[in-house]
Amino acid sequence: MRKAKPKKRQVLPDPVFGDVKVTKFVNHLMYDGKKSIAFDIFYTALEIVGKKIQQEDKTPLEIWKAALDNITPQVEVKSRRIGGATFQVPTEIRPERKESISMKNLILYARKRGGKTMADKLAAEIVDAFSSQGAAFKRKEDMHRMAEANRAFAHFRF
Repeated sequence: MRKAKPKKRQVLPDPVFGDVKVTKFVNHLMYDGKKSIAFDIFYTALEIVGKKIQQEDKTPLEIWKAALDNITPQVEVKSRRIGGATFQVPTEIRPERKESISMKNLILYARKRGGKTMADKLAAEIVDAFSSQGAAFKRKEDMHRMAEANRAFAHFRF
């Protein structure tokens, strides 16, 4: 690359839990710079999760983190053109990208869900991801299945 890499921006921890991961999630959730609304949605969703899963000895924040871990993919396929043919080459994912993909998938499939408010939909998707089901978990399984199917092209990795 000709230009220098841009500096990583420092993300501040959220006001309630003091966790940077929560702020990153809320930044993905936010529309049009409405951060306070996004925080309200997230905290309400965590309250709903706490009511839905009461028998667990975990806090809603720990349930959310476990749900993110359940839907975090380890490998993905990238298209690579070699000699006129395009191959789907399985590659490992960087840790920051893993986190980002899992957050984006959770939010994407929460938005697609049926439900009254975004907080309800997000809470339902978190509960599903925590119990290893739902659309976001299925997306991770599909990514792994694609990588497994194209394992023969792993030697084209770049």
